[in-house]
Amino acid sequence: MAASIHFPVMAGEVIEWLQPKPGQILVDGTMGGGGHARLLAERVGPEGQVLGLDRDPAAIMAFSEANDSRIEPIHANYADLDQVLATRQIPAVDGLLLDLGLSSDQLADPTRGFSFESSGSLDQRFDPTTGEPAWRLLERMDERALADLIFQYGEERFSRRIARRIVQTRRQQPIRTAAQLSALVRSCVPRSRGHRIDPATRTFQALRIAVNNELQTLQEALGKLPELLRPGGRWAIISFHSLEDRLVKRAFREHPLLDNLTRKPIRPSESEAAANPRSRSAKLRVAQRIASA
Repeated sequence: MAASIHFPVMAGEVIEWLQPKPGQILVDGTMGGGGHARLLAERVGPEGQVLGLDRDPAAIMAFSEANDSRIEPIHANYADLDQVLATRQIPAVDGLLLDLGLSSDQLADPTRGFSFESSGSLDQRFDPTTGEPAWRLLERMDERALADLIFQYGEERFSRRIARRIVQTRRQQPIRTAAQLSALVRSCVPRSRGHRIDPATRTFQALRIAVNNELQTLQEALGKLPELLRPGGRWAIISFHSLEDRLVKRAFREHPLLDNLTRKPIRPSESEAAANPRSRSAKLRVAQRIASA
């Protein structure tokens, strides 16, 4: 399997804020290509441990083939970390990282349907072995439900126009590929002058969030994962759109076991944003577990 082409976002900032130390047990809950996990493993050393979780079996397989003994790759949803730790008899961990962005490896795979120009199936599931692919969701939902979904999860102001065109189009032919959907959206959403974002971006985001239950998963994790951190342990989350960031911001400020360390989100440096345009929208927030009351 090809090596990962994904670059870890704000790698230096993650290390600075998580403060990994030799001998610690850390979790990368969204391991992807393993960039962040490797950096953490270097700092916990041979006496430490890094658990790398990912919902995507392709990511787990690729990392397993890389044969990096410092990290244990685990096919699991980060919201199920309590179960993962219980099976390994680990009562708590010293640090936790979630990078909620889509990986370059997923975008580059034409069979997954994440890329706008993909001619493969419009799937968009992080774990293709479970759940409903995006094309089937487009096929079964009525116009109003589609419009609401695209508006709620994509914050797309042309959601009703897009939903209407989807329903009109599917009467003539099924929408089964990402390339079909992106062309459809572009045909009915005006491109803002001087705007770099593709008109299909918000619709694709909405479908991906719905297919993978991303916000529900994040909400569940924000509620229960603080209990899995040791007192003094840190939790870093990198989000890429306002829906995620609002949930993280609120939880880090309001959860009784967390002390919010970042009043404002940390953003990528100008040099990183220039070198990796996909990092431009990233926001890093960090909280620390306090002693139980």
